[in-house]
Amino acid sequence: MTPYGKTAQTAIAAISRLAEMYDPVKRVKLNSAEIAENRKMPQPVVAKVLTILSQAGLVNGSPGPGGGYWLARNPEMVTLYDVVSLFERQEENVSCPFGPHYCGTGPHCPMHFDLLKVREQMISFLRGCSLARFVGWKPGQPATDSHSTRQLPILPMI
Repeated sequence: MTPYGKTAQTAIAAISRLAEMYDPVKRVKLNSAEIAENRKMPQPVVAKVLTILSQAGLVNGSPGPGGGYWLARNPEMVTLYDVVSLFERQEENVSCPFGPHYCGTGPHCPMHFDLLKVREQMISFLRGCSLARFVGWKPGQPATDSHSTRQLPILPMI
């Protein structure tokens, strides 16, 4: 449900699974196959994004039998922006639906300012949403915001 490519979506799904299982005392480890099975994604893609997340310092891993991955930091310290920015270019300019040479070389297109507003809202959401939102969450539970028990609104697809 994100406006990003499949690799970024896979990374969010994988790291959110690690956040669901986060326990700073037990340090629960999950391997790429366990995460892939839980999220119903291809294991090779999950393994690839976990490697990138590990190189970025967002997750730690241990090799071999009994090895696996876990969050490198408290989920409150990792935002969705931290994850998405590894896989998607966060350009300052919004691509114009009329082509790359329309906005900026003449008058703005009819959607220019609306698209800028949507982009700013999305970046603000990603920067403000930490992985803490996933801690202890189980499938089938209603989604709630981190400050109350009210159900979150469904965001429109962009």
